[in-house]
Amino acid sequence: MATRRINFRLYPTKAVEEKLFYHRRMHQLLYNAAVSNRFTQYEKFGHKVDYFEQQNSLPAFKEVWSEYKEMGAHTLQATLKRVDFAFQRWFKGLGKRPRYKSIRHYSGWTYPDKQSWRCHSIGNNGYLELDKIGSIQMRGKARIWGTPTTCIIVYRNGKWYASITVNVDDELINRKIGVGAVGIDIGCKAAMAITDGEEHQLIAAPQFLRKAEKLIKKASKDKRRKRTPNHRKKVKASRRWKQAQKKVTKLYRKVANQRANWVHQVANRVVGGNSLVATEKLEVNKMTRKAKKGKRKKQKAGINKSILDVGFGMLRSAIQYKVTEGGGVFIEVPTKKVKPSQTCPNCGYQHPKTLDEREHRCLKCDFVCDRDIAAALVMLYWAKGILPGYGTCLVDVDGSVPTSSTKTRKSCGSMKQIAQAKRRKSVATAAGDAETRSSTQ
Repeated sequence: MATRRINFRLYPTKAVEEKLFYHRRMHQLLYNAAVSNRFTQYEKFGHKVDYFEQQNSLPAFKEVWSEYKEMGAHTLQATLKRVDFAFQRWFKGLGKRPRYKSIRHYSGWTYPDKQSWRCHSIGNNGYLELDKIGSIQMRGKARIWGTPTTCIIVYRNGKWYASITVNVDDELINRKIGVGAVGIDIGCKAAMAITDGEEHQLIAAPQFLRKAEKLIKKASKDKRRKRTPNHRKKVKASRRWKQAQKKVTKLYRKVANQRANWVHQVANRVVGGNSLVATEKLEVNKMTRKAKKGKRKKQKAGINKSILDVGFGMLRSAIQYKVTEGGGVFIEVPTKKVKPSQTCPNCGYQHPKTLDEREHRCLKCDFVCDRDIAAALVMLYWAKGILPGYGTCLVDVDGSVPTSSTKTRKSCGSMKQIAQAKRRKSVATAAGDAETRSSTQ
């Protein structure tokens, strides 16, 4: 049984939209109250509050704040779990100190089970029914449909969305893929260099953000001329500022949609003819860090913008899950060990290059080819185990580097783990009560 997530656009009526805004505001206030409770308890009393303690205090919380009585208990628990995620990430060094969220930065809330919502659809449009809110028309199409399990209501860029997870039988996931093998190098000038060892292809970077930059700058300049809101000085935004803000948001949203559409088209084209895909292991977060103080700060900012404009992480993720769905093999070549851009695919000799050298010219065997194509060839040969000078295979290298993209991430818990902990706790409590009764008898 596989899990898939499908996003639908919601079209609520005016009355239903008012209820959606109200529920969003209530969940935002609960989130901030839970964050405040954790900090206050620890700073004043030295007491560490966990998720279970805050969950058990929900009934008493509802008695004080009667507005929450009409809201589903499981949705409130999911909001408290968001707070727990934020603190767990902070404790493990994966995120910053949890902060209070304004309503502008609080997107929505979660239905972790099927108790408070129903989806009347078979994957192609339909209606979403939410308790205490009403029925909402939704539009969208799923490639594969299954049994709905969870739902997240999201308000983004002035529009409402429903992100629904479904459980799908493995037999229904019948993505057709080819039988070839390719190496892929992802870059800024050429978004992708694809090669199967004989035929090579360069896909130019679409540069959606670069092309829309003039329009975005013009719209942003118009927005700056309007009365900007200042929450500290209690200055409200003017009506014209809000209209200008909508124009800027619309331009950014269009760029994001264009990029997502292009990524899926390219990924489908790659997967449609190949069952083995080898690419380099990229750490996009580290690659796009801001430059420290120095002469090349503007250059680094330009490179970061180009990397994010292509969407390195989106491309890699899309190709990976599409290949995996079809039963293929996705391999990430360890960049620091193999050094694809510096290694010759013909003889394995490594020669450092600067970024302005766009042609690979081996100093040992005189092999000449495009720099990006050479890197793609290196990754393909490494995955096949035929790269000169490297004793590689599809399993690993020196028994230490995994070839598939199995990232070892620190876990911060999940709703399933919470449910398992509850069951263990209830079983232990029942066993303790049984022992107490037997001892008293």
